[in-house]
Amino acid sequence: MRVSVLPETMLAYDPAEAGGPEVLVPVTRPVPRPKPGECLIKVAAAGINRPEILQRQGAYPPPPGAPSILGLECAGRVVAVGEGVDSALLGQPMCALVSGGAYAEYCAAPVGQCLPVPEALSLIEAAALPETLFTVWHNLFERAYTIEGDAVLVHGGTSGIGVMAILLGRLFELRVIVTCGSDEKCHKALTLGATHAINYRTTDFVEEVKRLTDGRGVSAVLDMVSGDYVARNLRCLAEDGRHVTIAQLGGNRAEIDMGLVMRRRLTLTGSTLRARDATFKALLADEIAREVWPMVADGRLKPVIDKVFPFAEAAAAHRRMEAGDHVGKIVLALEG
Repeated sequence: MRVSVLPETMLAYDPAEAGGPEVLVPVTRPVPRPKPGECLIKVAAAGINRPEILQRQGAYPPPPGAPSILGLECAGRVVAVGEGVDSALLGQPMCALVSGGAYAEYCAAPVGQCLPVPEALSLIEAAALPETLFTVWHNLFERAYTIEGDAVLVHGGTSGIGVMAILLGRLFELRVIVTCGSDEKCHKALTLGATHAINYRTTDFVEEVKRLTDGRGVSAVLDMVSGDYVARNLRCLAEDGRHVTIAQLGGNRAEIDMGLVMRRRLTLTGSTLRARDATFKALLADEIAREVWPMVADGRLKPVIDKVFPFAEAAAAHRRMEAGDHVGKIVLALEG
């Protein structure tokens, strides 16, 4: 291991028991040492994500071998590298997708899951990119096979995932139709680049999608709700359409019309990213580095930041996400 001088301990959020935001109290933990193929990042900022809410509640334990410390993405500077990692990375600003450990002063990350932070981004902005970018790229472009000109339906249009889908859709010339829970959020989604925004509280999104697509339907649905939304989503799909589930906010059971699936040749798929191995995530990072990161470097793709909380206020950051009023990403900042 090649390393600058490191402290023995650090502050981190590693709740001893499940519960509400009040269990988020900083505790002292050993500073991790990077293993072969890893680098150690001195964390400047960490993004807040829905899976971390679920983990705090006891509903989403970390995969085997992952830290129990919360946090799936961070940005900062490399302060140590493990065996097999180029020492030229020392001191370089990097952001990383991790399986845990980002809510801490130091975080070990597989180097294949790191991306260099370009001058166009602050470290706070960089910390808000990996989780939603990796998730949306994999599911909307790799699993749903969307191409230029496709219409897609995305639920939760002002969530971190929804906003990233809008931003990538705009850059790759998709027609992104989103659902939101208020007219205000619909307006915000439109200003970010959504082609259409539907208030699901006042409008039947199935009928509205049919109207907006002249009855054809959309090529793909990116679904974070599941439950009884699945049957409705399938009615929104065009022939040969693809339905991709990435979360189950509405429950993990769905009743669907298999005749509809057969007649319209629909594809149902889904994924979770956290438990995938480092080799898969490194391949995904390589593709993002080629296809998307040049747009980050030249300023065409920037995350939408809802609010930045000091590291000491992680509980308030979780309350903000649980309230559902945010637009874009919520971030914890360890540095200004």
